[in-house]
Amino acid sequence: VQLQASGGGWVQPGGALRLSCAASGFTVDAYAIGWFRQAPGKEREGISCIDSANERRTYYADSVKGRFTISRDTAKNTLYLQMNSLRREDTALYYCARVTSAGGRDYWGQGTLVTVSS
Repeated sequence: VQLQASGGGWVQPGGALRLSCAASGFTVDAYAIGWFRQAPGKEREGISCIDSANERRTYYADSVKGRFTISRDTAKNTLYLQMNSLRREDTALYYCARVTSAGGRDYWGQGTLVTVSS
């Protein structure tokens, strides 16, 4: 099982980025998968999650609700995070992780850096 996160970069405040999380070794619609981030000097936080295809439920942290959208492409076996209206406080290392039925995270991607600054 592997998760490969990509799509990070530098963007000005108000800009947009789309992160990708390519999965291998399992199908993305068979598991809940989440996006997490860790800003400098802060703890890692969960920001969005999408349940397995049977549930079709999504979750967003209050800090990103209305600005970020999580989605999944089963044909590409990839998870996405569309990030709009980015703010300086969104600067962080972003990770994707597979979520177990018990709510833990058993596999993590390597992280992709998002920097929001002018």
